[in-house]
Amino acid sequence: MGNAPPSSTPRHVAVIMDGNGRWAESRGLPRKAGHRAGAESVREVVDACLDLGIEFLTLYAFSSENWNRPEKEIDALMKLLEQFLKTKGQEFGKKNVRLRTIGRTQMLPDSCRDQLEKVKADTAKNTALTVILALSYGSREEITDAAQRIAQKVAIGQLAPEDISRETVSAHLDTADFPDPDLLIRTSGELRLSNFLLWQLSYAEFFISPKNWPDFHKSDFREAIEDYSRRHRRFGRV
Repeated sequence: MGNAPPSSTPRHVAVIMDGNGRWAESRGLPRKAGHRAGAESVREVVDACLDLGIEFLTLYAFSSENWNRPEKEIDALMKLLEQFLKTKGQEFGKKNVRLRTIGRTQMLPDSCRDQLEKVKADTAKNTALTVILALSYGSREEITDAAQRIAQKVAIGQLAPEDISRETVSAHLDTADFPDPDLLIRTSGELRLSNFLLWQLSYAEFFISPKNWPDFHKSDFREAIEDYSRRHRRFGRV
């Protein structure tokens, strides 16, 4: 996957892209305008990751709880997602970016899911950066699904209960193919995880930006990486 970044640079960055709706409402615009503006911030952050040699970028794009939003907003988000995949899919190909997903993507509309699978297939061999979209994703649901898969193996004798380890759990999560995030960025000043990567973020560093996601640009991302590089990660050690 290319040269590993220096130790002062995170290998994997996860982002909770918060504040699209508030950005739009503060400007007297419909909420969907904020989501559309947020897509430009995605482009900037992807480019920043490529510049810095970061290998993995996970974006919390649509949570399992987001299905509870008004139907009109959900429809707008799904249309925006489909358009994003059509345009960014081509860009990802040119920039050697691979697209992967986590979450219950079977709940997405057929047209979105078809476009998603097309971009994943088209970019499967790209190596510069892996962008992981968390779609219809909730960490508690993910852990529950993993527990069920492990229990099924125990029930049929493929796995003994005493052999279940942290590694076993990790191997049954949606993120089994990826390293845990080193850094979590959350925008809009919010100080909660919102059911995002609860297992995987156990030892991640956090960076909270007061800016709404559409106002979060490449320079802000670089600031977060610079802040990370000054920290001493002990992982429970002295």
